[in-house]
Amino acid sequence: MINQRLFDHYGIDTKKDLGMKQRCPRPFDTVLIDKMGSCFACECQSWLPQSIGNLQVKELQDILSSPTRQLLQSSIDDGSYRYCNNKRCTHLMHGVGWEEGRSFQLRLAIDDSCNLRCPSCRKGMIFHKEGSTFRRGIKLADSVNRWLGSQTRPVQVHIGSDGDPFASHVYRHFMQKTPSAKNIRYSILTNGLMFKEFHTQIPHVLSNLTQLGVSMDGASPATYEKLRLGGKWEKIIENLEHISSLKSQCGFEFVLHFVVQKDNYHEMKNIIELATEYNVDRLWLNKIEDWQVMNNWGEQDIFNELHPLNKDFINEFEKVIPMLDHEGKSPMVQAPRLYKKLC
Repeated sequence: MINQRLFDHYGIDTKKDLGMKQRCPRPFDTVLIDKMGSCFACECQSWLPQSIGNLQVKELQDILSSPTRQLLQSSIDDGSYRYCNNKRCTHLMHGVGWEEGRSFQLRLAIDDSCNLRCPSCRKGMIFHKEGSTFRRGIKLADSVNRWLGSQTRPVQVHIGSDGDPFASHVYRHFMQKTPSAKNIRYSILTNGLMFKEFHTQIPHVLSNLTQLGVSMDGASPATYEKLRLGGKWEKIIENLEHISSLKSQCGFEFVLHFVVQKDNYHEMKNIIELATEYNVDRLWLNKIEDWQVMNNWGEQDIFNELHPLNKDFINEFEKVIPMLDHEGKSPMVQAPRLYKKLC
């Protein structure tokens, strides 16, 4: 039932007892589905790496009642959190995210196709529109839609993070076929470049959209096009303008994500100004992570105290600190992982 080698790989001590008083809702209300159909009872696979079932083999309703899911839930109920990665989980590390009474959270990571080849994310272009990988993605999308069609409870569907929802033919298929129901809400994370072109093809997703996130790691043409390989500055600005104009009409939250790294840390203040210009509700300044795809990871890791630019980065971040976490101010600028790391 439990694959101990998985936990050993992630350095998770399954004999620990954290003695937690708070009850994390995720193993009870969250399922993440990856491109192979494996399902996980958490929003991040590396936080709770044990699969609770596979959508290629079983229907989602059966997976939700699996003994493995129940076992993982028991480790939350007894406070031990023995299967959780307390060295990586943001909520365990920073003591946040214990909210109860949420909608069921369905996170889709079923296709890594993208129109960009960002060096922090992948070594080259990944795009599936035919072949076995594409067919598997379509089957997974159809299986998810069957389950959604049977639901009467509130469900929040998160689309993106592995590929781009508007570039991916699998995600387009999913969004075009997904049930039109008021109890199903959506959030989308995209690079934004194809939103204006394709959003009219998914009217019921747009009308039930709670949040639209755009990942954008540059606040100038040169930096953006260096870090977002295949992207054009004029195109992203055109789409930001369109999203901004639709926001009040459709009622979704507009969020920008900015992954801070060596080549863009000097633009943190600039991205805040750009977010203000396009009426963004929330801006996340995120720490770059090592996804094992960069040959020069050490050069990008300016958070390392031994990095030659670390002190300069800290000086730049200190200029941004007064702009953080001001409730009621638009945009709401948040950088918890940066702030906790440095301050």
